[in-house]
Amino acid sequence: MNNRYIADFPALKEEVNGHRLVYLDSAATTQKPVSVIEAGEAYYRTSNANPHRGAYALSMKATEIYENTRTVVKNFIGAGSDKEIIFTKNATEAFNLLAYSYGMNFIGEGDEIVISIAEHHSNLVPWQQVAKAKGAVLKYMYLDAEGIVPKEEIEGKITNQTKLVSVTQVSNVLGTINPVREIIQRAHRMGAVAVVDAAQSVPHQRMNVADLDADFAVFSGHKMLAPMGIGVLYGKEELLEKMPPFLYGGDMIEYVSEQDASFAEIPYKFEGGTQNVGGAAGLTAAIRYLDAIGMDEIEQAEKALVGYAIEKLSRIPHITIYGTRDISKKAGILSFNVEDVHPHDVATILDAYGVAIRAGHHCAEPLMRYMAVNATCRASFYFYNTKEDVDQLAEALANTRRWLGYGSE
Repeated sequence: MNNRYIADFPALKEEVNGHRLVYLDSAATTQKPVSVIEAGEAYYRTSNANPHRGAYALSMKATEIYENTRTVVKNFIGAGSDKEIIFTKNATEAFNLLAYSYGMNFIGEGDEIVISIAEHHSNLVPWQQVAKAKGAVLKYMYLDAEGIVPKEEIEGKITNQTKLVSVTQVSNVLGTINPVREIIQRAHRMGAVAVVDAAQSVPHQRMNVADLDADFAVFSGHKMLAPMGIGVLYGKEELLEKMPPFLYGGDMIEYVSEQDASFAEIPYKFEGGTQNVGGAAGLTAAIRYLDAIGMDEIEQAEKALVGYAIEKLSRIPHITIYGTRDISKKAGILSFNVEDVHPHDVATILDAYGVAIRAGHHCAEPLMRYMAVNATCRASFYFYNTKEDVDQLAEALANTRRWLGYGSE
């Protein structure tokens, strides 16, 4: 599996600073296979028109591409209806849609919103704003020593005052896999709705929203081979029906008079304005590519890679690895630091060896404070990575401290 997909990704054939590119930042955005690039190009070459709005062939073709993607996404995540799939710009926009359309209308003074300390800012700041505006209480579930939300936090923080629980399935910092099924079950027992941040899970493991009984789920196309600018909000039909629109204007209306308007049915009432049909075409191609490999195979390959990386990095002096080392509880993300070297310096030095990692707080500042660090280095893997990539990372890390004059220790 390790090598047969690399040929499909033009960017992975590049050289950086005289070295073969090792791309280890797929948690931020994945590289794109030729089939995805060509799908977007084909749309703009042969089908470029506004969907839903034209009675001519080109517009109808654009509509078919756009709506077919909705069905493809529905099937990929196990949703019950096309109506439950709403296209957004990205996961951040999807969370804002939820916060303003659901949170501002169905959460009141004294109600509790529960998230984990490991949330990406996209699944944190919108709920902060809802809590401030509505006089609600924002509560955090904290992590155990492995970086996972434990049972006692789930049962202790989600109470009968809780109205909404929103939690990441896979931490974008630690790669740890949270027990979202148990969190959702607890939320429902307490009468709360449950939101899953699936941005780091949908691209890497099989997910069925109906089986999980998630009320909402959010993810981005660009983290699963698709172009930037296309994301997904899944929501149960009965909840979406109750929610008012988030963006007002063209294509989300039914009738408009001088003083009033009525709105289109779901999902269209949440998709105001001209939509990203080229992105949708790319998302369909991306899902077909992933389906052809198989999500179970992708998950196992990534676990093997992160396990190999933990083994290699553990042998290098002065490196601290964060989160569990148990690959059964971990996806393909590995956060670490090099003693006495700032993560930004580590990333710059690794780039000299052709290795691309992410360094910083990873849009998770509260988690950084909880971990008592300012920032970390993050290597994130996908099925197109290889053990040779890990070896190149390890070799570069072994030399990192020497660059800053620490000698050969």
